[in-house]
Amino acid sequence: MQEIAISEFKAKCLAVLEHVRATKRPIRITRFGKPVAEVVPPTAVEDRKAWIGSMKDTMKITGDIVSPATDEDEWEVLRD
Repeated sequence: MQEIAISEFKAKCLAVLEHVRATKRPIRITRFGKPVAEVVPPTAVEDRKAWIGSMKDTMKITGDIVSPATDEDEWEVLRD
């Protein structure tokens, strides 16, 4: 992995970011020879519209989903 000093990164930040984007290879930023950060290329951007409806037809509703799960006579709030 390529390494550059933090002072050089500060001076050439935009050029370094463009280099990482173009080459798809990360660069390690060092301070006094010790790593402090890594600039990595971005991951692929997914189309936001692709997830809408992506779960269509993956589940099946069985039974009644509107009425209560228990009988009304079991509800504590209705007891006197």
